[in-house]
Amino acid sequence: MRTDEPAALARTRVAHERFLHTGVRADGVRPLVADSWLRSLRSGVDPERPAPPVTLSDADLRAYRDEHPLRHALPLVRGLLLDAAVEEGFVVALTDADGRLLWVAGDARVRRAVEEVGFVEGAAWDERHAGTNAPGTALATGHDVQVRAAEHFTRAVQPWSCTAAVLTGPDGRVLGALDVTGREQAASVLMGSLVRATAVAVEADLRARSLARTRPVTAGRTRLEVLRPGSGVLVGPGGAPRTLSLRHAELLLLLGEHPQGLHADELAVLLHPDAMSDVAVRAEVSRLRRVAGSLVAHSRPYRLAAPLDSDVATVREALASGRVRQALDQYPGPVLPRSRAPGVERVRDALAADVRGAVLGGDDPVALEAWLDRDDGADDWQGWERLVACTRPGTAVHARALSRLDLLVRRLGVGPAPYPWR
Repeated sequence: MRTDEPAALARTRVAHERFLHTGVRADGVRPLVADSWLRSLRSGVDPERPAPPVTLSDADLRAYRDEHPLRHALPLVRGLLLDAAVEEGFVVALTDADGRLLWVAGDARVRRAVEEVGFVEGAAWDERHAGTNAPGTALATGHDVQVRAAEHFTRAVQPWSCTAAVLTGPDGRVLGALDVTGREQAASVLMGSLVRATAVAVEADLRARSLARTRPVTAGRTRLEVLRPGSGVLVGPGGAPRTLSLRHAELLLLLGEHPQGLHADELAVLLHPDAMSDVAVRAEVSRLRRVAGSLVAHSRPYRLAAPLDSDVATVREALASGRVRQALDQYPGPVLPRSRAPGVERVRDALAADVRGAVLGGDDPVALEAWLDRDDGADDWQGWERLVACTRPGTAVHARALSRLDLLVRRLGVGPAPYPWR
């Protein structure tokens, strides 16, 4: 704390009391704080105690977080900020663009304490609901913000200090804010630099992921997308997407996997557990030609008339070149999850095994955490074991992995086994 800090905070408390009694823009405080107090007062925030609403149930919040772009920021934030937060008595939070707290983690005692003022996952900490605070004010102004003790609008929050940085996506759109909350050191010059550096790293990672996802369709070629929920999408060279029926997506995937072509009886076995009739296969291919146009050749065996790009191939290429994080980003879920076609199940299982093997076979804790934060990896004993092995004892990530292993033992009855990397 600077030598003049106690006196400055005392002046701020006096200015705050005067402002609450007069409603006149406060003198003797930073302009950023004075403006925020005015906005908070006009929004009707109770200065005695904040009441940030929690508008999402636990299930709805999990679903919302799973789709939010900042889900990719978690491993970086954990690696760059969370260990220091646990050691120094801070909590770290990520909000969405409306100030809703998506994730809160850090020192357990501090987290319990701030929960008493409503600083919990799912709560809205924008200025309109919580008054002056670092993440809410950062989102209101579009700039990084530090709020110290009595600078908070509500008295209940004044024991705390905080630093927040706005997070923007590759298109310049505000995605949310990164916040550190604790006692006075949470708003130090050093913490400001650390939060800004972490925000820069997060935004750079989001840009890299965006570039990887927006791989253009090769000139004159069509792309098949089968890794997202639904029945598949066909994107033509002009970029116009067409939603496919599940059967048509299955057919195009199988023909793309077998460039040498497939006879009707071979397709029948690959499309249905009990095999379809050749007549049914020919009828489906005929209907597919009406959808895919000249993409499917008029030939026997059935084959594609032109090269077909796919998101499956993109993941395979990233894995082959050792770009595991990029492969994970481009692998949002299993291949055509609704399909029960044996040929599709074979592709689905092989790709899932390849992705998992690349993640577990490496020593990248960021990739490991990204995998383990997914539904596919949440109960992956070997994945949590691997994360323990490649993180430093005493860090938050290491402790989290140990805790998850203990939970799996108690819930699933699984236990350790000898692995090559141990």
